[in-house]
Amino acid sequence: MFNLSRINRFWRLPVDNFWRQNPQKSSLPEVEDSISLRVLVLALVILGIVATDIAAETSFSLWALPLSLVGTIWSYYRRHDRNVAVKFCIAIGMLVALGAFFGRLVGELNDTRLGLAELLIQLQVLHSFDTPRRKNLGYSIVIGLILLGVAATLSQTLAFAPVLLLFLAIALPTLVLDYRSRLGLQPLKTQKEKFNQKNSSSLNFKFLILTFLLIVGLGLAIFAVLPRFPGYQLRTFPVSSAIQVKGSFTGRSIINPGYVRQGKGKNQGSGTGQNQTGQPGKVDNNFYYGFNSQMNQNLRGEMKPKVVMRVRSQAEGFWRVLGFDRYTGKGWEVSRNEDVTTVRRSPWSYQIFLSPSVLTGKKQEVVQTYTVVSDLPNLIPAMTYPKEIYFPTPIIAVDKEDGLRSPVELSQGLTYTVVSEVPYRDRTLLGKASTTYPQYIKKYYLQIPPEIAEKVRQRTEEILANYNREGVTKSSKSLDSPYEKALYLAQYLKQRYSIPQNPLELPYLSEKEDLVETFLFKQKGGYPDHFSTVLTVMLRSIGIPARLVAGFSAGEFNPFTGLYVVRNTDAYAMTEVYFPKYGWFAFDPIPNHPLIPPSIEDTQTFSVLRQLWHWVAGWLPSPVTGLLNNVFGTILSWVIRAIAWFLALFSQGWFGVLTGLVVGTTTAFLSWLGWEQWRKWRNRRWLKKLPAMESLYQQMLQWTTQKGLGKHPAQTPLEYARVSYQHHALATAEVIDEICQAYVGWRYGELTPNLQRLRERWQALKKAAK
Repeated sequence: MFNLSRINRFWRLPVDNFWRQNPQKSSLPEVEDSISLRVLVLALVILGIVATDIAAETSFSLWALPLSLVGTIWSYYRRHDRNVAVKFCIAIGMLVALGAFFGRLVGELNDTRLGLAELLIQLQVLHSFDTPRRKNLGYSIVIGLILLGVAATLSQTLAFAPVLLLFLAIALPTLVLDYRSRLGLQPLKTQKEKFNQKNSSSLNFKFLILTFLLIVGLGLAIFAVLPRFPGYQLRTFPVSSAIQVKGSFTGRSIINPGYVRQGKGKNQGSGTGQNQTGQPGKVDNNFYYGFNSQMNQNLRGEMKPKVVMRVRSQAEGFWRVLGFDRYTGKGWEVSRNEDVTTVRRSPWSYQIFLSPSVLTGKKQEVVQTYTVVSDLPNLIPAMTYPKEIYFPTPIIAVDKEDGLRSPVELSQGLTYTVVSEVPYRDRTLLGKASTTYPQYIKKYYLQIPPEIAEKVRQRTEEILANYNREGVTKSSKSLDSPYEKALYLAQYLKQRYSIPQNPLELPYLSEKEDLVETFLFKQKGGYPDHFSTVLTVMLRSIGIPARLVAGFSAGEFNPFTGLYVVRNTDAYAMTEVYFPKYGWFAFDPIPNHPLIPPSIEDTQTFSVLRQLWHWVAGWLPSPVTGLLNNVFGTILSWVIRAIAWFLALFSQGWFGVLTGLVVGTTTAFLSWLGWEQWRKWRNRRWLKKLPAMESLYQQMLQWTTQKGLGKHPAQTPLEYARVSYQHHALATAEVIDEICQAYVGWRYGELTPNLQRLRERWQALKKAAK
């Protein structure tokens, strides 16, 4: 029989003992009393919230910072209490925050980073009212770190960098105090002491400062050598929250804030006002004049630079905006502006599928994400041949010139992503492209005003006929393909025509004057966009379909953010030429611009070697091919064994690790040394094979490149010589100028240079430089 009194005593003992020991309140284990640790943890959380606001341009700090401060103070004074009611309210608040987060996921179908940051901030504010123990403070440290990481992925400027450094500076003493608290040591006394002081109860600021500098220096070094892999391996891309569109959208109107018709409010113009009819006028200070259904090139002036976009892209490119097909004599217009196609997306996804290109040839998928910094027209920049777009509006439009149009103006803060299939530019294949053009291509892309057609054609054919005399060498073959003709004409305009030193003084065109005719025969130059117009019309005059395309250059790449910073002054126009089966390819005749705009590149480092081996093996007898395969197989097996031996060293203790590091460092150094010597030998051999004047000119370019002033590929020799006077001493610039003048005369004028004098001056210059 069990004794009921014993059972009662057994159940009553813990409760009785508990209340005897805690007559007033319950004690919580591991209560953290350090005020300095709590202040530093609060500082880390505040920095995480501020970093999110800076990166995402939000205003969480307005309510989160004061509430976090109040919660931290309240929690410190109530750290020894059970606070059951408060914990219950915190649990309810966290459930509400979680429900709101899942509700936002329905509206934000793609990018949830900002929603996650807001959820973490809400949870941290609630959590700050109950942080009695050290591990509770540890949770706050982790949330602050996560917020900083989210801010890093959202940041597009270097404004995030100071917050990151400040976070690191505060994190170091925080971790020291947290570690000492875990060990149960006495609180530290904060005082300035020498680096070698042995007092373990003091916080050594000098040690923390040196550690901070070491971590920052090491981090920057690792960042500098870290390989950059192409991004966007996942198929979830950044895009703004959904934008509702009111009314019907046809896609026919272009909303450019720079063109406002009379009687209309801001951003309501269609661009058909006086400044778009070819009459003289001034360009808008902020908006590019070419982003409209009509482009009036009889405008004068210049824009005030400002950042309009930031672009993250897997490849550098031309951010194409709008194409024009009809030349008006003083500009361009979109003749089929009313003929557009609207495309809708699914209500459950931001993804919009566009008509795929039916082109022959190799293509590469390139993902670009655009963030609008300053208001832009409702024209959507994208690389050529977009196949998917992730856009916040439920509908967009596509015009006949492959341009994308939005139902709303691209306002500040809007983010969208484009996936393009960019074709490779194979000069050999394009040179062999057919000259039989479809009827619709000839109908729209060979149009020229009849008043100038014959005169422009004669001038164009005269330039092409003189190719042998003006070309690279006397033995050059005649230009027999549209690609080579377009390439040569673009280079000809770059070298023979110029932009005025003061473009603002360029005279307006009269009512009877034609832009192309005036450019070619009277002014011998014009505005940058005029070069592209002239090239387009010249190609049309000899039966090569071409059109004008306006957009933005890649902009300035920021290596710290990985973004291209695009300004309004980066907008310009260039020429696109049509090649049957291969599509449209751009040519840039503007001086100081690359002749071919940046795009994807196909290096194919080892494919050429592989193709060569297959070709050789096809001619060799089978026994010889088998022997060579065995030899190559043996060499490959040796290489694999060497790699396996090297990796095995790191599993043989400290001695093996040290041996592996020594072997790896020695191998890397010898490889680098051999590579440098091979490059120098190959360069010397290449220079010896060149003609004497060409060799001297190339030596001069290599020397100036080492001095910090390399020649841009778009610069002509004479342009480079003029620039050298601004960066070199007068004596040095004169020698560079003389060599460039002699080189141009020898290359293009068949003049015999005085090589002995040039070599003497060149050797004297190098000796003086030493």
